[in-house]
Amino acid sequence: MLRDIAERRRLLICVVHLPPLPGSARYGGDLEEIVDFAVKCARNAEDGGADAVIVENFNDNPFLKKPSLETLIAMSVIVREVVKNVSICVGVNVLRNACSEAVCIASICGASFIRCNAYCQPVTCPEGIVEPEAGHVWRTMRSLGRRIEVLADINVKHAYPLYSPDPEDLVHDCVDRCLADFLVITGTRTGHPPDPNAVCNICRISSVPVLVGSGVNPSNIVLYKCAKGIIVGTYIKDERGIIDPRRVERIRRELDSL
Repeated sequence: MLRDIAERRRLLICVVHLPPLPGSARYGGDLEEIVDFAVKCARNAEDGGADAVIVENFNDNPFLKKPSLETLIAMSVIVREVVKNVSICVGVNVLRNACSEAVCIASICGASFIRCNAYCQPVTCPEGIVEPEAGHVWRTMRSLGRRIEVLADINVKHAYPLYSPDPEDLVHDCVDRCLADFLVITGTRTGHPPDPNAVCNICRISSVPVLVGSGVNPSNIVLYKCAKGIIVGTYIKDERGIIDPRRVERIRRELDSL
């Protein structure tokens, strides 16, 4: 599990940004091509030294708060193939905030963790008002009989919290009341880095590992040495959107040198 790896070294988690899936507005009609894309990206991430990959329906925008049945089935097919083809940890993030559905996919398809954008605080975003999912996530795990690790965003990107508690209170709500395994800190948008001081403040408060979830690259990674790892998507892609193992290897070296 990710917690076991995080006890030995800083985590490098790479994001597989999927092309538009069935049920989304821009699906191209060839699911097998998407499966091949996802498996190639995951293998490249593993070859470059990643500890894990997250499979994410990144290009299904404009998003629904809860995606269609077609999208969930497609995600299940893709995640299962990725799990079968790599030996590193595999996670699931179903945008915009289908966290209990992600638990189902992870549990049934053999993945080990999920990322949940609105886990312990309500937010407003282009998709509307999104309510926190922690209670649903844990009841789903209970019903399925499988423990899935939870990476919980706080003050997630592309959204605005409907209330802004003191950072210490927010962290305790997510960890103590809502049982998050990791906290994820992002900038305001995809590819935008968060404030390093804010990250270090959360690291100081949190009793669980903190991950930087956007905007990290080899030139700024040193600013986040207080964190237990990074989730990286934008930097590691080539011009086709495929994960480049050489870029993964480079950021792995930088992470290990901190």
